[in-house]
Amino acid sequence: MARVGHFDFSATDPAKLMPFYKDIFGWKFEKAGMPDMDYWLVSTGPDKEPGINGGMTKRFKDNSILNTIMVGNLDATLKKITSAGGKVTQPKGPIPGVGWYAQFTDPQDNSFGVLQADPSAK
Repeated sequence: MARVGHFDFSATDPAKLMPFYKDIFGWKFEKAGMPDMDYWLVSTGPDKEPGINGGMTKRFKDNSILNTIMVGNLDATLKKITSAGGKVTQPKGPIPGVGWYAQFTDPQDNSFGVLQADPSAK
């Protein structure tokens, strides 16, 4: 069974929005160091507690929240998605040091990310 392992959301001005989440929920933000991308990792609490962490990026498309599902084999998962009527909207690509990532929409146009962990991804 595959679980949601990460969420993403965007902001018009991330630096101005971070205090909102810090003050209300105690979330911590750390610049991710991804070249050519304004992206911050979001820690929502201690790893030993239930829940997931996420990320925030400067808004470039829409203001939706994107949940990422962790999978063991991204290629096989993408084949299953397309065979079942889903559509790959962002092809497989590396997140260096993290894994292989893609995005898809289901047959009713809901968007998700899928991630295969692989620290050697480049």
